[in-house]
Amino acid sequence: MQRFEVAGHEESWLPDGKSFQLVWQDEFDGTELDRTKWDYRMSMMGMRWPAWTDKGVHLDGESNCVFTLIEEDGRPVSSQLQTGYNFMDQPVEKTIFEKDHLQWNIGKLKKSMYLHGHGYYECRCRLTQKRGWWCAFWIQSPIIGCDLDPAVSGVEIDVMESFIPGEVHHHNVFTGGYGLDMRRSNVGGMKVDETQWHRFGVLWDDTGYTFYVDGVEDGKVETLLSARPEFILISTEPSGYRHENHQPTEAAKAAVGDTFLVDYVRVFDIKK
Repeated sequence: MQRFEVAGHEESWLPDGKSFQLVWQDEFDGTELDRTKWDYRMSMMGMRWPAWTDKGVHLDGESNCVFTLIEEDGRPVSSQLQTGYNFMDQPVEKTIFEKDHLQWNIGKLKKSMYLHGHGYYECRCRLTQKRGWWCAFWIQSPIIGCDLDPAVSGVEIDVMESFIPGEVHHHNVFTGGYGLDMRRSNVGGMKVDETQWHRFGVLWDDTGYTFYVDGVEDGKVETLLSARPEFILISTEPSGYRHENHQPTEAAKAAVGDTFLVDYVRVFDIKK
């Protein structure tokens, strides 16, 4: 890996064999989240999601974004941050077209803050320390599932997901939405020391998606190629809410107060 220095901050570890240019970053300096770069994801698949809050993130003044599993109304909740929006997430509101009661089954659309295509995406973070909630760094198309061709509708790229402290789940690439037409491919996965900081990255180019953990390649997906600019998410979620009754697990309740720390998120273009 080649080292890329960022003044006053930890360096990036980039794949060899290519030249890169830094085009977007958040070093999480200061004490206030930059809301021109990030919004809270509060809804999913047409409903206000009970696992999420807009109060579970703060900057610690030492260039870290701190996600905390907190309690609201007696329930464990945490936060997801995103630079854009999925068109299927917002809850549907009743609509009338002229005098006709016709319902378009998507909610109010929002303009994304940052979308990007080919390049290298990197996050340096320290994983959750307790079971009962999970963390992720990923990329998603705003219109995933609108077409069967991933070049048109885009994909979800899971750069890092950790459902159990110290275990990095395999890297998924999804397309076709999340229903009957969903397709996916995955590679890699490993164990790491959850008490230490780690770098997770993906090189997305016209040959596929190559994943890296601490500068070491952890597999490549060469199918489901997106030609769609996509947005970035860093996220957490207490376990249990995705079950049919949408209730948190006892492990999630016991983990309240645990943290997931993010040092930076950076995006690099590949120089021609």
